[in-house]
Amino acid sequence: MIDRQKLPLTSFHWGTYRVEAREGQVSALHPFEEDPDPSPIGQGYLGLLNGPDRITAPMVRKSWLNGSPSKTGEKRSKEDFVELSWDEVNILVAKELRRVIDTHGNESIFAGSYGWASAGRFHHAQGHLKRFLNIMGGFTKSVNTYSLAAGEVILPHVLGSAEFIYGATSWQSIISDCNLMVAFGGLPIKNAAIAQGGVGVHRTGSALLEAKTAGVEFINISPLKSDIPEALQANWLAPRPSTDTALMIGLAYVLLNEDLVDFTFLDRYTVGFDKFAAYLTGETDGIPKTADWAASICELSAETICNLARRMAKGRTMISVAWSLTRQDHGEQPFWLGAVLAAMLGQIGLPGGGIGFGYGATNTVGLERAFPRVQALPQGHNKVKTFIPVARITDLLENPGGSFDYNGKAHAYPDTRLIWWAGGNPFHHHQDLNRLRRAWARPETVIVNDWCWNSLAQHADIVLPCTTPLERNDITLSPRDPYLVIMDKVVEPAGQARDDYSIFRGIAHHLGIEDKYTEGRSAEEWVIWLYDASRQSAARANVELPPFNELCAKGWHKLDVPKTPHIMLEDFRADPKAHRLRTPSGKIEIFSERIAGFGYSDCKGHPIWMEPIEWLGKARKRQLHLISNQPKNKLHSQLDNGSLSQNDRFAGYEIALLNPLDANAQGIDHHDIIRVFNSRGACLCAAFLSEDIRNGVIQISTGAWLDIKDDTDLCRQGNPNVLCIDKGTSKLGQGPIAHSCLVEIEPVRKEHTYFNAG
Repeated sequence: MIDRQKLPLTSFHWGTYRVEAREGQVSALHPFEEDPDPSPIGQGYLGLLNGPDRITAPMVRKSWLNGSPSKTGEKRSKEDFVELSWDEVNILVAKELRRVIDTHGNESIFAGSYGWASAGRFHHAQGHLKRFLNIMGGFTKSVNTYSLAAGEVILPHVLGSAEFIYGATSWQSIISDCNLMVAFGGLPIKNAAIAQGGVGVHRTGSALLEAKTAGVEFINISPLKSDIPEALQANWLAPRPSTDTALMIGLAYVLLNEDLVDFTFLDRYTVGFDKFAAYLTGETDGIPKTADWAASICELSAETICNLARRMAKGRTMISVAWSLTRQDHGEQPFWLGAVLAAMLGQIGLPGGGIGFGYGATNTVGLERAFPRVQALPQGHNKVKTFIPVARITDLLENPGGSFDYNGKAHAYPDTRLIWWAGGNPFHHHQDLNRLRRAWARPETVIVNDWCWNSLAQHADIVLPCTTPLERNDITLSPRDPYLVIMDKVVEPAGQARDDYSIFRGIAHHLGIEDKYTEGRSAEEWVIWLYDASRQSAARANVELPPFNELCAKGWHKLDVPKTPHIMLEDFRADPKAHRLRTPSGKIEIFSERIAGFGYSDCKGHPIWMEPIEWLGKARKRQLHLISNQPKNKLHSQLDNGSLSQNDRFAGYEIALLNPLDANAQGIDHHDIIRVFNSRGACLCAAFLSEDIRNGVIQISTGAWLDIKDDTDLCRQGNPNVLCIDKGTSKLGQGPIAHSCLVEIEPVRKEHTYFNAG
């Protein structure tokens, strides 16, 4: 009998596991003994480390190797690769990097890394790529995230900092003091299985059940009933998708009209309510934003809206706004309005009440903060000042020298000649993937660090095979999770795979910058350095951590978390002068003079309702609204090739959830294979019928690896991002708007050439 607690540990973004290995292969992943609610996602790793999708040697696309880099981009994903040795590929990459910099300058390099490659503190692909390129003079970067870019930009204007996204009132306070939790976008427990810096113990599910037991009522405002755990017995309200803004405005009108507003709070802690009130009453545009007005947009009854507003004012209410609501046209507005509603109720800064962003979005939202500061790998200084909002990659490639607006300033797109991606997958994250595929042909060179042949690696010129967390030593150090975990190497790397540190070190050697990159440290020495620096930082905040050797001996350590519940903006409420917000006024800005001064037609000085570019309010007959949410069986597209993800498909097809009313109208039965399409593309899915989705809506989770062949626009694996429009939320935030998307569906007949997904 194996003593599981003596097995080595590793940690992923979806949980911590004890790892069992036999004959050099990972044979089992056992959930961490501290975790009462482990995620099954990790099981998807089994069988992949040495599977057919593994990249085991440096590879270079054939015509790129044999011809001119500037003339072969259209062949990406369409031809074979040639295997090279590490010495050969290191010399090749160093030479190409130097050529591009000398010819076109550093701003012609786009480092498109995204931060989900590893939960380990040292082997963080994004950090290594940025450190390496900064030593070379810098690169064009991206800012914000696909998860909630619009929210990250709007909150500093309204509350003074984007940190409030992660600084939500703790579950402890909600359990003890909250009466009602109104969840705009739901509380999807599947999303809370993950976290940016690793997960020690999954807390969200148990916290919600404790809150229910304590008497908290829940309102689920979402087109999906499953966006909140069934055990919470939530009241399900299903407005039209992309109309949460109108619903919030209607609620605000009822609060104002029925004298349910805390004007004392507004006077002391906010600015600009008078301008917003004039909009509510119709003084500015002649249209009172009554419950009837909101009802006509949302397709909820006016009575429902009025009753919800009254219930919110009756007791201690926590307003939760899901990150997903920022991923729609004008996605800045729901975050802004959530804060406005909480301010009108006067509950910001009170125990169990106020506003929270992203409860249920990750495991860390609602946790007590453990670390005051965690040391990251120093990345140096980027001398290049050009950047793009993260979701504007296609615009960057299509429009060199073109202009774009972002957060009050005008910028220009550089002329991108080389893309280097290490971590993340734009052929998952991005929208209108057929448009991206066409634009992707323009750069002269695309370099990718990855461990498997996903859609990004297939669209590269040079592929550098990297290790998985199970093939290297590392440590988790997260500012938001109380568990520190020693991540032990349990098997040898597959083939010639190297960790990212070794990859960049090898290239740096041929560029004469190896010493600058490594600072004379091995990977193991860097891990110790990062821990010691974090330990010293913790000590300055009176947080004691064990010496590194003691941590290694046990394998993990749990930090003590504050016994007093964290309450967001509690200090500000107690003394708004001593704890001024970092807004121009020092207060919550219901009206922002700064935003108004930008003169944007798509983001005014206070929150307003604007019709999305695509929504059911102007849908043609047979069009449905697509919800492309996060998957339950993988992290984004990671492990889509694993057993957990593949077993959740039907006959090899990704699942599309439909209301029976919509399916019957189209002659579609349960388990039918359907084509989902619009002018941007199409994908194949298996229809699953359920009354737990609003009529007029279809849901397809993201994460399927892009599979388009023969110059078609059809993804046979069911990637919904071939359908989603590629447009910014507004000139302010420029975030993605995947959730503002209309599609049509049709049953697939066996005689169709695209029927076989294999």
